[in-house]
Amino acid sequence: MKSKQITATMYHKYTISVILSVYNTPFTLVKRAIDSVLNQEFSDFELIIIDDGSNNNTQNEILNYAIQHEDKITYIRHKNCSQSESINKGVLVSNGKFITIIDADDEYKPNHLLTCLSEIKNLDLIASTTETIVHKESDYYVPDRFNNSALVHVDDCILFATLFGKKEVFKSLNFHNMYGADAHFYERAEQKFMVKKLDLRTYIYYRNNPDSLTARVKSENLNQ
Repeated sequence: MKSKQITATMYHKYTISVILSVYNTPFTLVKRAIDSVLNQEFSDFELIIIDDGSNNNTQNEILNYAIQHEDKITYIRHKNCSQSESINKGVLVSNGKFITIIDADDEYKPNHLLTCLSEIKNLDLIASTTETIVHKESDYYVPDRFNNSALVHVDDCILFATLFGKKEVFKSLNFHNMYGADAHFYERAEQKFMVKKLDLRTYIYYRNNPDSLTARVKSENLNQ
Protein backbone atom coordinates (compact mmCIF):
# COMPACT_ATOMS: atom_id res chain seq x y z
CA MET A 1 0.00 0.00 0.00
CA LYS A 2 1.33 3.41 -0.92
CA SER A 3 1.16 6.36 1.44
CA LYS A 4 0.66 9.93 0.40
CA GLN A 5 1.10 13.12 2.35
CA ILE A 6 -2.07 15.20 2.09
CA THR A 7 -1.87 18.89 2.82
CA ALA A 8 -4.90 21.11 3.21
CA THR A 9 -4.89 23.85 0.59
CA MET A 10 -8.46 25.05 1.02
CA TYR A 11 -10.62 26.71 3.61
CA HIS A 12 -12.91 24.30 5.46
CA LYS A 13 -16.05 25.83 6.92
CA TYR A 14 -16.96 22.59 8.70
CA THR A 15 -15.04 19.65 10.07
CA ILE A 16 -17.33 17.09 8.37
CA SER A 17 -19.59 17.15 5.32
CA VAL A 18 -22.25 14.45 5.32
CA ILE A 19 -23.71 13.60 1.90
CA LEU A 20 -27.14 12.02 1.48
CA SER A 21 -28.38 11.01 -1.97
CA VAL A 22 -32.11 10.32 -2.25
CA TYR A 23 -34.36 9.05 -5.02
CA ASN A 24 -38.04 8.40 -4.25
CA THR A 25 -37.30 7.05 -0.78
CA PRO A 26 -40.36 7.43 1.50
CA PHE A 27 -40.05 10.57 3.58
CA THR A 28 -40.46 8.67 6.85
CA LEU A 29 -37.19 6.87 6.11
CA VAL A 30 -35.41 9.99 4.81
CA LYS A 31 -36.45 11.91 7.93
CA ARG A 32 -35.08 9.12 10.09
CA ALA A 33 -31.73 9.40 8.30
CA ILE A 34 -31.69 13.20 8.52
CA ASP A 35 -32.62 13.21 12.20
CA SER A 36 -29.87 10.71 12.99
CA VAL A 37 -27.36 13.17 11.52
CA LEU A 38 -28.85 16.20 13.25
CA ASN A 39 -28.76 14.35 16.58
CA GLN A 40 -25.05 13.54 16.46
CA GLU A 41 -22.92 14.09 19.56
CA PHE A 42 -20.42 15.86 17.28
CA SER A 43 -22.00 19.03 15.90
CA ASP A 44 -19.44 20.64 13.57
CA PHE A 45 -20.89 19.25 10.34
CA GLU A 46 -23.03 20.14 7.34
CA LEU A 47 -25.58 17.83 5.73
CA ILE A 48 -25.81 18.01 1.94
CA ILE A 49 -28.92 16.37 0.50
CA ILE A 50 -28.77 15.59 -3.21
CA ASP A 51 -32.19 14.78 -4.66
CA ASP A 52 -31.47 12.54 -7.65
CA GLY A 53 -34.59 13.59 -9.56
CA SER A 54 -37.27 12.18 -7.25
CA ASN A 55 -40.65 12.18 -8.99
CA ASN A 56 -42.91 11.71 -6.00
CA ASN A 57 -43.89 14.06 -3.20
CA THR A 58 -40.72 13.23 -1.28
CA GLN A 59 -38.92 16.19 -2.84
CA ASN A 60 -41.37 18.68 -1.36
CA GLU A 61 -41.31 17.11 2.08
CA ILE A 62 -37.50 17.01 2.15
CA LEU A 63 -37.23 20.62 1.01
CA ASN A 64 -39.69 21.79 3.66
CA TYR A 65 -37.78 19.88 6.32
CA ALA A 66 -34.44 21.22 5.08
CA ILE A 67 -35.77 24.77 5.37
CA GLN A 68 -36.49 24.13 9.05
CA HIS A 69 -32.82 23.24 9.53
CA GLU A 70 -31.14 25.46 6.95
CA ASP A 71 -28.31 26.27 9.35
CA LYS A 72 -27.19 22.64 8.89
CA ILE A 73 -28.78 21.36 5.68
CA THR A 74 -28.19 22.20 2.03
CA TYR A 75 -30.73 20.75 -0.43
CA ILE A 76 -29.83 20.33 -4.11
CA ARG A 77 -31.90 18.73 -6.85
CA HIS A 78 -30.83 17.51 -10.29
CA LYS A 79 -32.23 15.16 -12.91
CA ASN A 80 -31.97 11.45 -12.20
CA CYS A 81 -28.49 10.18 -12.98
CA SER A 82 -27.40 7.74 -10.20
CA GLN A 83 -26.35 7.59 -6.57
CA SER A 84 -22.69 7.72 -7.59
CA GLU A 85 -23.12 10.90 -9.62
CA SER A 86 -25.17 12.47 -6.84
CA ILE A 87 -22.46 11.81 -4.28
CA ASN A 88 -19.86 13.21 -6.67
CA LYS A 89 -21.96 16.37 -6.91
CA GLY A 90 -22.14 16.54 -3.14
CA VAL A 91 -18.36 16.33 -2.89
CA LEU A 92 -17.97 19.28 -5.27
CA VAL A 93 -20.16 21.58 -3.17
CA SER A 94 -18.98 20.35 0.23
CA ASN A 95 -17.18 22.61 2.71
CA GLY A 96 -15.85 20.03 5.16
CA LYS A 97 -12.34 18.84 5.88
CA PHE A 98 -13.70 15.29 6.00
CA ILE A 99 -16.46 13.69 3.95
CA THR A 100 -18.80 10.86 4.73
CA ILE A 101 -22.08 9.48 3.39
CA ILE A 102 -25.42 8.25 4.69
CA ASP A 103 -27.98 6.26 2.69
CA ALA A 104 -31.50 7.65 2.68
CA ASP A 105 -32.98 4.55 4.31
CA ASP A 106 -30.31 4.04 7.00
CA GLU A 107 -29.26 5.94 10.13
CA TYR A 108 -26.31 6.83 12.33
CA LYS A 109 -25.95 5.99 15.98
CA PRO A 110 -25.46 9.24 17.97
CA ASN A 111 -21.70 8.66 18.32
CA HIS A 112 -21.04 7.77 14.68
CA LEU A 113 -19.32 10.95 13.47
CA LEU A 114 -17.32 11.36 16.69
CA THR A 115 -16.16 7.74 16.50
CA CYS A 116 -15.10 8.04 12.85
CA LEU A 117 -13.25 11.27 13.56
CA SER A 118 -11.35 9.70 16.44
CA GLU A 119 -10.40 6.68 14.33
CA ILE A 120 -9.17 8.49 11.19
CA LYS A 121 -6.06 9.94 12.91
CA ASN A 122 -3.08 8.95 10.70
CA LEU A 123 -5.27 7.52 7.95
CA ASP A 124 -6.79 9.15 4.88
CA LEU A 125 -9.89 6.96 4.50
CA ILE A 126 -11.71 4.41 6.63
CA ALA A 127 -14.61 2.03 6.07
CA SER A 128 -16.35 0.03 8.75
CA THR A 129 -18.70 -2.78 9.59
CA THR A 130 -22.34 -1.99 10.39
CA GLU A 131 -25.11 -2.87 12.77
CA THR A 132 -27.18 -4.64 10.15
CA ILE A 133 -30.96 -4.91 10.47
CA VAL A 134 -32.44 -7.95 8.70
CA HIS A 135 -35.71 -9.86 8.45
CA LYS A 136 -33.99 -13.20 8.03
CA GLU A 137 -30.50 -14.70 8.14
CA SER A 138 -30.15 -14.70 4.35
CA ASP A 139 -30.40 -10.89 4.32
CA TYR A 140 -26.84 -10.76 5.66
CA TYR A 141 -25.65 -12.03 2.28
CA VAL A 142 -25.43 -9.82 -0.81
CA PRO A 143 -24.37 -10.42 -4.43
CA ASP A 144 -20.64 -10.49 -5.05
CA ARG A 145 -19.76 -7.61 -7.37
CA PHE A 146 -17.55 -9.84 -9.53
CA ASN A 147 -20.14 -12.62 -9.75
CA ASN A 148 -23.70 -11.54 -8.98
CA SER A 149 -24.85 -15.15 -8.65
CA ALA A 150 -22.47 -15.67 -5.71
CA LEU A 151 -23.18 -14.25 -2.25
CA VAL A 152 -20.89 -12.65 0.34
CA HIS A 153 -21.57 -11.59 3.93
CA VAL A 154 -22.21 -7.88 4.33
CA ASP A 155 -19.39 -7.66 6.91
CA ASP A 156 -16.96 -8.56 4.14
CA CYS A 157 -18.15 -5.71 1.90
CA ILE A 158 -17.22 -2.06 1.58
CA LEU A 159 -20.36 0.04 1.94
CA PHE A 160 -20.84 3.55 0.52
CA ALA A 161 -22.14 5.03 3.73
CA THR A 162 -19.40 3.74 6.04
CA LEU A 163 -16.70 5.55 4.07
CA PHE A 164 -15.20 8.44 6.01
CA GLY A 165 -12.15 10.31 4.84
CA LYS A 166 -10.30 13.44 3.90
CA LYS A 167 -11.94 15.55 1.25
CA GLU A 168 -8.90 15.24 -1.00
CA VAL A 169 -9.51 11.49 -1.29
CA PHE A 170 -13.06 11.99 -2.55
CA LYS A 171 -12.05 14.82 -4.87
CA SER A 172 -9.35 12.74 -6.54
CA LEU A 173 -11.44 9.57 -6.94
CA ASN A 174 -14.97 9.94 -8.28
CA PHE A 175 -17.51 7.20 -7.72
CA HIS A 176 -18.34 5.27 -10.89
CA ASN A 177 -21.92 4.41 -11.85
CA MET A 178 -21.81 0.65 -11.28
CA TYR A 179 -22.84 -2.06 -8.83
CA GLY A 180 -20.12 -2.20 -6.19
CA ALA A 181 -19.08 1.41 -6.78
CA ASP A 182 -18.19 1.68 -3.09
CA ALA A 183 -15.75 -1.27 -3.15
CA HIS A 184 -14.34 -0.04 -6.47
CA PHE A 185 -13.69 3.38 -4.89
CA TYR A 186 -12.02 1.85 -1.82
CA GLU A 187 -9.73 -0.37 -3.89
CA ARG A 188 -8.56 2.58 -5.98
CA ALA A 189 -8.01 4.60 -2.80
CA GLU A 190 -5.74 1.82 -1.49
CA GLN A 191 -3.34 2.53 -4.35
CA LYS A 192 -2.84 6.19 -3.38
CA PHE A 193 -3.78 6.72 0.25
CA MET A 194 -3.61 5.23 3.72
CA VAL A 195 -6.87 3.31 4.19
CA LYS A 196 -8.25 0.82 6.70
CA LYS A 197 -11.46 -1.08 7.41
CA LEU A 198 -12.54 -1.03 11.05
CA ASP A 199 -15.05 -2.89 13.20
CA LEU A 200 -17.07 0.07 14.52
CA ARG A 201 -20.78 -0.78 14.02
CA THR A 202 -21.91 2.78 14.65
CA TYR A 203 -23.75 2.84 11.30
CA ILE A 204 -27.19 1.18 11.19
CA TYR A 205 -27.67 -0.55 7.84
CA TYR A 206 -31.21 -1.67 6.99
CA ARG A 207 -30.85 -4.73 4.79
CA ASN A 208 -34.58 -5.42 5.09
CA ASN A 209 -35.53 -2.88 2.40
CA PRO A 210 -36.80 -4.82 -0.67
CA ASP A 211 -36.47 -1.73 -2.90
CA SER A 212 -32.74 -1.21 -2.38
CA LEU A 213 -30.33 -1.70 -5.28
CA THR A 214 -28.63 -4.59 -3.49
CA ALA A 215 -31.97 -6.31 -2.88
CA ARG A 216 -32.98 -5.88 -6.53
CA VAL A 217 -29.69 -7.29 -7.86
CA LYS A 218 -29.98 -10.22 -5.47
CA SER A 219 -33.60 -10.90 -6.46
CA GLU A 220 -32.85 -10.73 -10.18
CA ASN A 221 -30.03 -13.26 -9.89
CA LEU A 222 -31.98 -15.63 -7.66
CA ASN A 223 -34.82 -15.64 -10.19
CA GLN A 224 -32.62 -16.43 -13.19
